[in-house]
Amino acid sequence: MGDEINPEYRDLVADTREQSDKKILGVHSKLKDLLNRKSLGDQRDLEECKRSLYSYGVLHYCSSSLRFSPTKIQGGYAVLTQMADLLSSCCVGLGSFRGMEMFSHEFLPSVVENLLFLADRVMNRALQDKAQNEMIRLFRKVFDSIGWLLRAHRHLSHHVLRSKHYERVQMCEDDDISVVSVTMWNEIFRADRAVIDEMGIRALTGILDDIVYKMSSSSNPVIGRAAVKTLVQIMDHSMATRQLVHRRYRGLGDLAVKDWRGKGFDAALDQLIDRLQSGASWRDTEESSEEMVGAACVIQAAWRAHQTRKRLKKLPRAVSTIQRSFREKRKHKQEDAERHRAQEELRHQVCLRRQRAMRQFRQRQLHLMEILPAAQVERYLGELENQAAVLIQRVWRGHRERRHFQQHKFSLVQHKAAVTLQRAILCFLKRRKAQRNALSPIKGPKGLTDSRRADLRRQIEEHISLHPSSVMSAEGSMELNQRAQSLLHQHLLNRASDRAQEQHRQALLAQINTDMELLLSAPSLKDAGEEDVSLFLSRSRPVATRARQSHNALIQSMRLPWWRILGSELSSTEEPLGKDYDTNIESLYLGGT
Repeated sequence: MGDEINPEYRDLVADTREQSDKKILGVHSKLKDLLNRKSLGDQRDLEECKRSLYSYGVLHYCSSSLRFSPTKIQGGYAVLTQMADLLSSCCVGLGSFRGMEMFSHEFLPSVVENLLFLADRVMNRALQDKAQNEMIRLFRKVFDSIGWLLRAHRHLSHHVLRSKHYERVQMCEDDDISVVSVTMWNEIFRADRAVIDEMGIRALTGILDDIVYKMSSSSNPVIGRAAVKTLVQIMDHSMATRQLVHRRYRGLGDLAVKDWRGKGFDAALDQLIDRLQSGASWRDTEESSEEMVGAACVIQAAWRAHQTRKRLKKLPRAVSTIQRSFREKRKHKQEDAERHRAQEELRHQVCLRRQRAMRQFRQRQLHLMEILPAAQVERYLGELENQAAVLIQRVWRGHRERRHFQQHKFSLVQHKAAVTLQRAILCFLKRRKAQRNALSPIKGPKGLTDSRRADLRRQIEEHISLHPSSVMSAEGSMELNQRAQSLLHQHLLNRASDRAQEQHRQALLAQINTDMELLLSAPSLKDAGEEDVSLFLSRSRPVATRARQSHNALIQSMRLPWWRILGSELSSTEEPLGKDYDTNIESLYLGGT
């Protein structure tokens, strides 16, 4: 199945395989982009795209997603409303295809039921919070999607009227909800009056009852205008519909004139009154109107009594809820007041304890001063002053050291970083030396054996014998070859010593650079400490031994009398120290290690 899917729909179909509310945002964005691209092209491509979405199951996922919980979706009702709009657009204009019968009589009724379920949910949310005009707009958008489907597929009107969700919408007395439902039928009948023939008398009677009830029970001009225009369109359709309205709703003209005259749509109201008066005499119309008014009053009284009883049943629950919330709020206030009172009392007790302790301390001091001799009072006061001075000094020194540490913290970090870098360089030099020692100084060409060398030498001699040089004789060439071989051998022998000398020079230069950096960054002798002295100590045992001997010799020479120093200077001369080129690299000094 995955190989037969068009690559253009593959990602969208993969997201709809799992019936999860986490994928609804991705499906919505991909489906919207796909429809936007196809709508810019040929109409046949758009029809083929909609058929592919139905065959791949994308529309089934969109229909079932309308029942997802809005609290688990980012965007909530807005995303579900947009999904309903896309679904209604995809269900219209598919053309004819093989599964058209199943699509019309099985899939579309389920789509209408899910759309009405979403409309019922949005309506309940809008009624809970009337301040949110956004929910009314979303409810209107969902009903626009339902109206779009009903205009394209006339047989769906029976499913709409039989739905329990649509009955809940009809039973709602909110003006905004009533405006949306009446306006939907007005737009459907205005777009195509053939829908009236498809609906049948029973369905049309249910719509007329709802429109006439809203027209008689509401005072909103928008509802009145939409209801009047819808009735005019139904009566203009055929004589049968006009007779139905005459026979079923006697007195409708008087009610319309009484309630809706002068509300801003008198032209449409005059058309309705003319059509109502065209089929019967004025007396019959007056009598029927009185009967209809009486019937309407009875219906209204029964309905209002029902609503009143319903509200009275809910009243104890509302009262208990209000009482519970009031008691909880009062309990929270009492708890906050007690907590504040406890804190104030604790603060007062602490202040009293401090005052009592201070008073006892001063009384103890006065008592001690009374029992002390006069000669020791001054001594006691001096000890108290010394203790106070020690405490002040301790606090000040701690503050000064902390400030000093904060000021020199950056230099300590730099020192640690330098130590880390030097340690890394030492390890790197050690590894490089191990690699150089592992390589042999002279290696012959690869792949040559002794027999192969003998053959090459024989071929060279034969070539030289067959092609003698005109510049130099064979004896001269042999002599020149031997001299070149001796020079090459001498160069190879001296290369190791030259390399060691060069390495020693590089190490000495590195040591000199390190010493220069340490000396430039070294503190003065007044500020130097033990940790600064440790930076200039060498870890090489021969160097330390030689330095110790020189230091001891200098100390002994300073203790000798001047005539012995003079005699030793005249009689003996120091021998210069020899250069030690075999010094190991690890014996060189690098600061901080």
